[in-house]
Amino acid sequence: MTTLAWDQTGDRIYETGVDHGVLYIPDNTGAYINGYAWNGLTTVTESPSGAEANPQYADNIKYLNLYSAEQFGGTIEAFTYPDEWAQCDGTATPEPGVAIGQQPRHTFGLCYRTKVGNDLTGTEYGYKLHLIYGATAAPSEKAYATVNDSPEALAFSWAITTIPVDVPGYKPTASLTIDSTKVDATALSALEDFLYGTVGSDPSLPTPTDVLALFAGTITTVTPTMPAYNSSTHTITIPSITGVVYKILGEVAAAGAVVITEDTVVTAVPATGYKFPAVVDRDWFYDYV
Repeated sequence: MTTLAWDQTGDRIYETGVDHGVLYIPDNTGAYINGYAWNGLTTVTESPSGAEANPQYADNIKYLNLYSAEQFGGTIEAFTYPDEWAQCDGTATPEPGVAIGQQPRHTFGLCYRTKVGNDLTGTEYGYKLHLIYGATAAPSEKAYATVNDSPEALAFSWAITTIPVDVPGYKPTASLTIDSTKVDATALSALEDFLYGTVGSDPSLPTPTDVLALFAGTITTVTPTMPAYNSSTHTITIPSITGVVYKILGEVAAAGAVVITEDTVVTAVPATGYKFPAVVDRDWFYDYV
């Protein structure tokens, strides 16, 4: 038998801070293949709602509780934001430096990191990665004030709502949390290669299915090959490789011949359950002459 003990050395765990913010913009297929560093992130507040009990009565007693669906929302606060955030904040930019408000708001994904500390090593003990999917930002207030004897930087704030995504074997969710002090270090490094990018790959937000596969050890490494090009017929031949998805202008390109009428870029992304090596060519430019 084990006797319970409290506040033992090394067990005084706490969580603090927020950094390493990354904004992800989905392409036309909904894949979060474009990631942008978010500087000046000050606060991310997670505000789940729902899961409220609705009592049911029978036989003159409280018979059971039915619970409403749980929703994930929150608030993002920052001193600044990446240029790509404009489309998520309902702003169009027809010309550099010209912004038009009250435009459609695009969905986005978000990743940020919080530090985990303990009484022995402080905040070097570990960290948690927070992944958010299917988010939409609501219009927010911006208060511009005169400079005075106690100046403060303008802080931006946005309330967000989410639409859950599928997780095989579980209910749909809009959030995942990865604890570096508990997961496999190799799998965590592979996840961070996805999230932050490498020398040969752009930052991307993997689906919950891919994240679970990483830590279950069931993800497969595959290497994309360059599509062949016949300049005389302006034909690109898309290879057929299991685990590799080729795209043109954000649209999936089926294996086989594709005739182009202008300069074209073909990109490759890993399919669900697959990953690319850290250093690999994954986009190719074809000159239409």
